[in-house]
Amino acid sequence: MTTRPSGAWSERIPTILHRPLYVGVKMVHSVAFIILQTAILYLVYKGLRRESDSKAAAAAVLVGGECAIYAGNGFRCPLTGLAEDLGAESGQVTDIFLPDWLARNIANIYAPLYVVALILHGRNLRRRAAGNR
Repeated sequence: MTTRPSGAWSERIPTILHRPLYVGVKMVHSVAFIILQTAILYLVYKGLRRESDSKAAAAAVLVGGECAIYAGNGFRCPLTGLAEDLGAESGQVTDIFLPDWLARNIANIYAPLYVVALILHGRNLRRRAAGNR
């Protein structure tokens, strides 16, 4: 753990709570990671089965929203700053519950899968529209 930035909100929290809060941030991130990666895999599965429905649309919106938040924050997870404020050497929150190789390659693995899923669902919707004419 390193020194907190001056003026950080975490200065108002007792130091003894920083480590548990930091672990909590990592746990929240891990749950979000599991939900989002499951949504991407679900999208690929449903796309391959040619089943584009409202559940697939909800999964696509969820993942798209996460992508927008990530990109809007300069391609940095918003939880990174929170972790750093709590004293983490590196604010990366993927390193506690994920294997290192996976943490380093999340975007390289899941971004292409999301694109493939969107292409599959686009194909499905075009075929459905062509069949309704």
